[in-house]
Amino acid sequence: MSDDAKPEKVRKGDARRQRGNRTGFTTGACSAAAARAATLGLMTGAVPASVVCRLPNGKDVSFAVIEGRVEGEGQARVAHAAVVKDAGDDPDATHGAHLTADVRQLPHKIGEIALKGGAGVGVVTKEGLGLPVGGPAINPVPQRNIRENVRAVAEEILASDGLEVTLSVPGGEEMAKKTLNARLGILSGISILGTTGIVRPYSTAAFRASVVQAVDIAARQGQTAVVFTTGGRTEKFAMRQLPELDGSCFVQMGDFVKAAFTTAVKRKLSHVHVGAMVGKLTKMCQGLAVTHAWKAEVDRDILAEAAREVGAPPDLVEEIRAAETARFAAERLAGLGLSEWFHRQLAKRAIRSLKGSYPGPYRLTVLVCDFEGRFICRVDEDEAL
Repeated sequence: MSDDAKPEKVRKGDARRQRGNRTGFTTGACSAAAARAATLGLMTGAVPASVVCRLPNGKDVSFAVIEGRVEGEGQARVAHAAVVKDAGDDPDATHGAHLTADVRQLPHKIGEIALKGGAGVGVVTKEGLGLPVGGPAINPVPQRNIRENVRAVAEEILASDGLEVTLSVPGGEEMAKKTLNARLGILSGISILGTTGIVRPYSTAAFRASVVQAVDIAARQGQTAVVFTTGGRTEKFAMRQLPELDGSCFVQMGDFVKAAFTTAVKRKLSHVHVGAMVGKLTKMCQGLAVTHAWKAEVDRDILAEAAREVGAPPDLVEEIRAAETARFAAERLAGLGLSEWFHRQLAKRAIRSLKGSYPGPYRLTVLVCDFEGRFICRVDEDEAL
């Protein structure tokens, strides 16, 4: 077929999805603001309607305060305040959460600021998080930031006594079910997180950081293998294929291939598994560091060549080259009984691309499933290299 005769490429549409880029605030920043507001309430007898909080990045930000109240008398008083988390344009499970602080005086504990976890704040049950087992899931930077904000307004009390700050998140246990906390060994609630105080939209720092953290935790817990998947469906599929592996080995890398693999190499993990479907698998063949559709389209030439190599008719090969999605190729080849061989070809290409981009002594295995999460093939690097 001549170039002039090639079928016109089918497109979903030229308009790119518009992503929001409004930043938000971390659970740590909101907790620090609530703690500062409650401390002011303990000092003055009235919790303010808003409070200026110093973020870990050094910026001062004003937060609205709700549920402000002071109860009790004398040194038995408890001040209560909450800040509603605004995650900006980040699709965060904790968006809208009420980060709540209750502050009370600790007689004769000069200068001490004790942090406790209340209802809805997770409890650490495994090593590897950099937090004491049995303690609240309040990360080190937020801990420091909360204490700094409390100390900034409580000099008078701290000169003779201490303060106890109890953080809680109503509904936090349900929110945590939408996170990876249970797999990381954090139970009964969410984590208080954030290194800058600012939440960036999903496409950048937040998800990438969670991938790196998950690989780090697996390595610290002594795991030697890691399983990277592109989402929930491929993760469930991979778990069925690798039941012998601990839950901490399974990491949803999403679109962040480079972050996942460079961390695995750095941590000297000996076996890397990848669970994927045809679209992301093709993008791994392309050598993309980030496989999201906003970054790059699927290379249909790769799909077409793989189809040709497994014996697809020439007309179908050209249809695949022109089609918009990788799914088109997968479904048409499945109809011809060529699904396994087609996906096996893509898996081999993906292994060569990944090992070339992220060299190291680790062994690489690719597990491929269909759109219903059903097994198609498993390819080890020995077959591809």
